[in-house]
Amino acid sequence: MAEAARARAEAARDGRSPASARAGGDLVFSAIAFVLALLPRLYVAIAWAREPVWDGHYYDFGARRIAAGLGYSDDLIVGGQPVWHPWCHYPVGYSGFLGLVYRLFGAGPHVATVANAVTGALLVVVVHRLARYATTPARARAAALLAALSPGLIVYAALLMTEPLAALGLVTAPWLLARDAARGRIVRGAVLAGVALGLTALVRPQSLLCAPALALLTWRGPGGASAAWRRGALAAALSAATALAVVAPWTIRNCRVMDGCALVSTNGGWNLAIGAFPRATGRFETLRAGDGCPIARGQVAQDRCWMAEGLKWIKNDPVRWLALIPRKLSFTFDHESFPIGYLGEANPAAWPEERRAAGRRVLTTSHLGLLSVAALGVVALPRLRPWRALAAQLLALAAVLGLVAWGVLGDEHAFWPLAVAIPVIAALPLPGRPANGGVVGYLAFAMASVALTHAVFFGEDRYHMVVTPALCVLAACALRRGETASAPPERPLDGAVQRARLSQ
Repeated sequence: MAEAARARAEAARDGRSPASARAGGDLVFSAIAFVLALLPRLYVAIAWAREPVWDGHYYDFGARRIAAGLGYSDDLIVGGQPVWHPWCHYPVGYSGFLGLVYRLFGAGPHVATVANAVTGALLVVVVHRLARYATTPARARAAALLAALSPGLIVYAALLMTEPLAALGLVTAPWLLARDAARGRIVRGAVLAGVALGLTALVRPQSLLCAPALALLTWRGPGGASAAWRRGALAAALSAATALAVVAPWTIRNCRVMDGCALVSTNGGWNLAIGAFPRATGRFETLRAGDGCPIARGQVAQDRCWMAEGLKWIKNDPVRWLALIPRKLSFTFDHESFPIGYLGEANPAAWPEERRAAGRRVLTTSHLGLLSVAALGVVALPRLRPWRALAAQLLALAAVLGLVAWGVLGDEHAFWPLAVAIPVIAALPLPGRPANGGVVGYLAFAMASVALTHAVFFGEDRYHMVVTPALCVLAACALRRGETASAPPERPLDGAVQRARLSQ
């Protein structure tokens, strides 16, 4: 009984019920959320999908080559004969995933999109499981429902694009670590999180930027600051090392068969050049040979050439490059139109301009509403006492509401400052703030990684889709109770407390 009371007291510190962190708790709701998410995604995957277009064409082609046992490659015609030609321009992960699906189930017209639908439904389940370590059971369910019913995530089931699979990895890694840290198994959790992050890096290489943030999931626990630093450093180092070990075989393959070594892919230099060259607009623009790399070479050499050109353009005119950052972030966060554009390109007859415009309005409105509420996920519900906490949280609340008002009423309808404000407010040691470490801190860091990546390179609205699940969790955490100075530090549950919880 004493251990059970201790478990209840520990869980009550951050507003959670004792059941919120049970290893097997709330599984029934997770199953319901899976079905609720799967049904609309299956409909879209079957009724709306057509031939893949844009980057989806290349992902599908690469997957079919992999399924046929030809690796990530195409054939060049040399002297009238096909010659095997290896690829690594695009990251291999999504094509590898689809290649496995094609190998198991064939490459029929809806196989890939049905796999996308299942991926999207699994993403909702992981959002629910992860959110249980951030907030109350009711709010965790709300996060899952937001993800399940997100119009953008639903429509994405019909697209052969990487974002939902990358998003699944970005939330699976912290869930695995948070789950095992709650059981006192930090090493195992860090290794599992590293595996998930490494696989995600094969889909979206910049996901590796989130490895340091995994330390936040183990920060609170027994001992003082030095113990917290040791736990966090151990978790981050193990996760990063494991992730790199997962990626290493592909890197070795690239060194062996390409014209040089590449960690995952050879589009980093291209992307930097697109965001920096004289015709740069802040979004995707096609590079031409006349822009700086006219000689046809191998993929690695060509990417390095564009990297050098991009760095040269930035050095020659850093003010212009910096001035493009707001436009890049606007293209990334201020609207959600890519899924509709993709569907319209794949099936123009079914998507006349009037229907496309309506679809863009629905997706953009839902995205901007979610982003606005998510920014409140790092702000506490103001309480009358103590007055310093009240003042600090009122200021934070006013800042978020002011940015929302600016987005709604301003001439440019700029909502991207909210995406920047989330990690900034989460990091500020404001009196009375909510528990912005742990899962919430990791998700805020993930937001920062996306904003930073596309401030450096270029922006497109599809790139924010990888953090839409993070926005769902943050929105469900909006205006939580603030931390109190008298509350003891949160720590991973030891075995006795976990058994007490499971016995209730």
